[in-house]
Amino acid sequence: MAVISGDGVFSHVFIGAADVAASAKFYDAALGALGIKNMGPFGNGWILYGRDKPAFVIAKPGNGEPPSSNGVTIGFAAATTAEVDAFYAAGLANGGTDEGAAGPRGHLPGAYAAYLRDPAGNKVCTYTFTAE
Repeated sequence: MAVISGDGVFSHVFIGAADVAASAKFYDAALGALGIKNMGPFGNGWILYGRDKPAFVIAKPGNGEPPSSNGVTIGFAAATTAEVDAFYAAGLANGGTDEGAAGPRGHLPGAYAAYLRDPAGNKVCTYTFTAE
């Protein structure tokens, strides 16, 4: 069985947004449902998110080009199926669009997930695993 864990190899994830305020509204709601908080703006309009340290950043791309995430999905860990449901509902209510409703996933045993596109078009999801 594949294991997806919050103990990763990344120091952080940075995604571009043309409208940082619209993206922050979406992530404040969707990530807030997972216990991930907005840690405030940082330099040059970056918005930082995390539980105890910044690990996820949204901002306008530094090179001035339009943001693009075709083929990229960022997955956030959820503790329960209720958190997955709350992430999905909060994201939809705050400018996100459906990419896969909250529910069981057949590709991994016990997987329960939801997929959204944020206001900038980035694909994000959340997963938890239930007893098989």
